Amino acid sequence: MYKLPREVTIGSVKIGGNNNIAIQSMTNTKTTDVEATVKQIKQLYTAGADLVRVAILDKKALEAFKQIREQITKPLIADIHFDYRLAVSAFEAGAEKVRINPGNIGDWSKVLKVVDVAKEHNACIRVGVNSGSLDKKLLQKYGSPTSEALAQSALEYDKKLLDYGFSNFVMAIKSSNVKRNIEANRIFAKESDTPLHLGVTEAGTPDIGNIKSAIGIGSLLCDGIGSTFRVTLTADPVVEIGTALNILKSTGLRKTGLEIISCPTCGRTQSDLISIVNEVKAKTKHITTPLTIAIMGCVVNGPGEAREVDLGLALGKGKAALFKHGKVVKTILEQDYVTCLLQEIEDLCK
Repeated sequence: MYKLPREVTIGSVKIGGNNNIAIQSMTNTKTTDVEATVKQIKQLYTAGADLVRVAILDKKALEAFKQIREQITKPLIADIHFDYRLAVSAFEAGAEKVRINPGNIGDWSKVLKVVDVAKEHNACIRVGVNSGSLDKKLLQKYGSPTSEALAQSALEYDKKLLDYGFSNFVMAIKSSNVKRNIEANRIFAKESDTPLHLGVTEAGTPDIGNIKSAIGIGSLLCDGIGSTFRVTLTADPVVEIGTALNILKSTGLRKTGLEIISCPTCGRTQSDLISIVNEVKAKTKHITTPLTIAIMGCVVNGPGEAREVDLGLALGKGKAALFKHGKVVKTILEQDYVTCLLQEIEDLCK
């Protein structure tokens, strides 16, 4: 139904094809503050980002980017709007990828100048299409930035670049409207094998932004659409990485660390399940071994869920059954729930 995206190279990172889905984020420091920006880039990579983007607003930011580039060994993406000359200079300064929106760059000849330099440097371009920079002709045709309008704009840019002989690019179709965002990307993915950068633009603060992103990005990933994505939150960018990792884990696309399955509790619950789960979660943050743990509060779903995971605890009144790979291995008293479970987790990680 949807085309397998072709492989695209961004420095040492490959996306598309059968490569892993890459997590992106963007610095929110002043780019001219080289020390702060370098620090945040390193924090993002340490947190689990695969790619990091930096805004280049003007020539001062460009000069700062050159200094930043010297201190970062992993790929860097330059974020450019309005001035194609900054995009050209960013490639010359060592950016492995440049993000541009043709809708605000101007004449198509300026876009092609950016493409020519990308070819020279074996670099990548992200072509952005969003509601705020949609072509006026498409707005007149569709009346508003509909999913069809966004997809048509992206497909037109896609064809122009491929006809020009350039294929090392990704397409980003974004809207703050989750449903419109999903529909536009689905339309595009049926017609093109260009890798898609997913995201719900301007998703807001984490309380609502995490939900919008989980739906808008997660549903497309479950469809097999998307090669890279960014969770855009009004928050510290490092927070975005945690949400992104959880989306990949929840969709089964990345296996790392613990996935804890736990019930919502009800009147049948005989123990303080919420405190138990939170304590286990807090004390296992350091674990990177992919394991699925179930901590269930009663006999209704507890035994069944516990049998389906690596390690499970089915709580009863004052005691619990410990399951390991589907079999009951011991009974634990209530005061030992957390201590025993943590020890079993550590043993499985050895």
